[in-house]
Amino acid sequence: MSTSATQSCVPPHYTPSSKALQSTSSSLLSFTLRPYSWLCTFARSSILSVLDDAITVGHLTISDDEGTHYFGHYRKGANDVHLKVVNDNFWLRIMLSGDLGFSEAYMIGDIEVSDLRGAMNLWLENQSGMEATLSSTVSKISSAVSALYNGVLGQTRSQARLNVIASYDQSNELFKAFLSKEMMYSCALWSDAEGGVRGDLESGPTPGDLEAAQLRKIHHVLTKARVKPGHRILEFGSGWGGLAIEAARTFGCEVDTLTLSIEQKKLAEERIKEAGLEDRIRVHLLDYREIPAEFEKAFDAFVSIEMLEHVGSKYYPLYFKLVDFALKSSRATIVVSASTFPESRYTGYQAEDFMRKYMWPNSCLPSATALITAAQSGAQGRFTLEGVENHAAHYPRTLREWGRRLEKNLTQDLVAQDYPALRDRADYEAFKRKWQYLFAYAGAGFAQGYITCHMLTFIRQNDTPAACD
Repeated sequence: MSTSATQSCVPPHYTPSSKALQSTSSSLLSFTLRPYSWLCTFARSSILSVLDDAITVGHLTISDDEGTHYFGHYRKGANDVHLKVVNDNFWLRIMLSGDLGFSEAYMIGDIEVSDLRGAMNLWLENQSGMEATLSSTVSKISSAVSALYNGVLGQTRSQARLNVIASYDQSNELFKAFLSKEMMYSCALWSDAEGGVRGDLESGPTPGDLEAAQLRKIHHVLTKARVKPGHRILEFGSGWGGLAIEAARTFGCEVDTLTLSIEQKKLAEERIKEAGLEDRIRVHLLDYREIPAEFEKAFDAFVSIEMLEHVGSKYYPLYFKLVDFALKSSRATIVVSASTFPESRYTGYQAEDFMRKYMWPNSCLPSATALITAAQSGAQGRFTLEGVENHAAHYPRTLREWGRRLEKNLTQDLVAQDYPALRDRADYEAFKRKWQYLFAYAGAGFAQGYITCHMLTFIRQNDTPAACD
């Protein structure tokens, strides 16, 4: 959605194979005379050469003003994607920024894609071929040409448009447009009642499917947390209060939940008030590292749903140390879930990609093992690992459902209420394509196993040493 130092859902940098570079030295003079034109030509020929070697699964067609090129082998039923290059800046973005450049080209309309999800799958299915044909040449010249690239593209209207859509703190109205009623911004759990993880593709989605799957997810988390009436729950990452409300209303619990979003806190408290649960749920505008002293050993259970992606590997032990601090000494339970990297891809570092630049700045996906290790370190062995579940198979359908709802419900007038700049039609279209790209990008990553989604359950039986006779 690579190299070991760069984690994203699509291979990061397209660089040309050696055969694409054989004649480049003879072009250096033209580069000094017509740098932009030369650079576009160089990028185009290099990338086309890489694709010629690399695409062995599926079929790709690329067309631009200079012609049409075909890669791979067409077979009925195989992945078949057509890219139309609208602006030659596309080639520069791909050469110098890889998957980030592709996302930017898509958002601002430099390319048109027949099937965005298919394009993501095509990249992942041919990843090994991409890496096998890479050359270090472009890497060596990137620092030199980047200055030119920034000079050419850095102050253009399209680049300004990208800067605009990267800076927004998304509004509640935006999320209402594509989330289900309880507004859980996390992986749902699908069952046979909705046709399973592919029910929307095989029999068509039915109204209420997403609501049912998200409610199932909430109940699954709270059941794993072993909560009972009267129990007190601590939650890191409030969202819009969906889990907290269900924990109080259906399970009879008391909840303290933390968020850093003023907008989320406001809407969560409105929803809590509507449910008549103000006396049982408290929403704190608070960093998890600032939990008050009165939280010490006050909670029967801890839950956190897809918030750990924003913690950072450096702070995982502290995260679990604070969970340990807040939980009661005996019979306490911890349930955490997060989008994760498989162990083979996890490095503790994540370079800038589409997700980090345009969706969640400074985020970094953990691995299940990294979280387990940090839990044992942070809690000094007081947590026992009870269960590990991988919900990755459930995420692509969740993302498809969000995409359908976005297409149906999002309007320019709706988002322009919060973001007046989006009254410009081109800016609005780029903003909308950002979300379309996210759903396809992440969906391909989960479907191909490039990223995973783990839920971990820990229990604490008793911290108190057993008495000896």
